[in-house]
Amino acid sequence: MVDMAGKAIRKWWALFAAPTFLAFIIGFLVPFIMGVYLSFCEFTTVTDGQFVGLKNFQRALADPQFIHALGFSTAFTIVTTIIINVIAFAIAYLLTRAIKGSSLYRSALFMPNLIGGIILGYIWLLLLNGILAHWGRALTYSATYGFWGLVVVVSWQQIGYMMIIYIAGLQSLPTDVLEAASVDGANGRQIMFRIIVPLMMPSITVCSFLTVTNGFKLYDQNLALTNGAPSYMSEGLAMNITRTFYGRMGWEGVGQAKAVLFFILVAAIALIQNKLTTSKEVQA
Repeated sequence: MVDMAGKAIRKWWALFAAPTFLAFIIGFLVPFIMGVYLSFCEFTTVTDGQFVGLKNFQRALADPQFIHALGFSTAFTIVTTIIINVIAFAIAYLLTRAIKGSSLYRSALFMPNLIGGIILGYIWLLLLNGILAHWGRALTYSATYGFWGLVVVVSWQQIGYMMIIYIAGLQSLPTDVLEAASVDGANGRQIMFRIIVPLMMPSITVCSFLTVTNGFKLYDQNLALTNGAPSYMSEGLAMNITRTFYGRMGWEGVGQAKAVLFFILVAAIALIQNKLTTSKEVQA
């Protein structure tokens, strides 16, 4: 019976794969190709594009607000990647020890990841502005307040998700290697940095990839928490691209060019980061 099912799958696999493949082409591949083409055009709709070459890219790179958003997103991604992964790893390590109620803690820490970004942003907007009101400040007082407000919100939301990945990695570690290290006289620090961390590189690769890409793609929380205020100084790349495309008349092509540059940047950084962490994984 199993062999017959396997033969049927091998014979009709294309029929089962076709709907998903068709949806991928219609929902992603075709819009992506059209978007790349329109980045070289001036247009107001997808049917009236006029080819202008690299003009849109030149205008995008000459836009100081875009350059500032690039720096803002880069700094934000670096900070959140470090904070989220360090804290998530530490919590995961503690919760894989014999701690009473560890399952409850895992559930509680994972719950923020289930809340939508817009809702989460507005909730933390009230909380953080309530705290800052004691000093006569608000999140929109300066880009610094908005930056660290976003760091707090995104870290709080994503730590639980990364924690689950690290817990899965820690639970799959070979116990015989850890026991052998203890017998050989290795202390806790040596076991952590010379055995556990190298063996955890597959999980670190996944979590660092997710936090890097999420950092650059941040939009919902940015919109709800600061909306780019003051004067678009707390505006990330995704929000800048959206505002350029929908909020600046005649800049639709520039907005599309920024989106293409954004894709190239995130793809390149993600590939480099994945290559670096994977190389450590192989060495381990």
